[in-house]
Amino acid sequence: MADAEDTAIAVLAWLAGEPELLGRFLALTGLEAGNLRAAAGEPGFLAGVLEFLMNHEPTLVDFCAASGTRPEEIARAFRALGGGDAA
Repeated sequence: MADAEDTAIAVLAWLAGEPELLGRFLALTGLEAGNLRAAAGEPGFLAGVLEFLMNHEPTLVDFCAASGTRPEEIARAFRALGGGDAA
C-alpha cells in the first residue's frame, strides 16, 4: 500500500505543477488549494487523485510521460487504495 500512496502523492505533486489541471481537479472535488494538505489525510482522497487522473486519458498520458510511470501502475495503485473493483 505504501507504493500506492507514493504513486498518488507523485500524481498530486505533478498536478501542483500544472496550474490548469490543478484548477480542474479542485473544481471537480470542491476543494480549495489551501485545504489540500488537510484533505490528503482523509480516507479515499488519494484514490480520488488517481481516479481523477484515470478519468481523463490525455492527463493520464501526460503524467505517465512526465514520470516514467506506466498506466497499469496507476490502475494498480487505485485498486490498492480501495478505489474501484478490487477483483
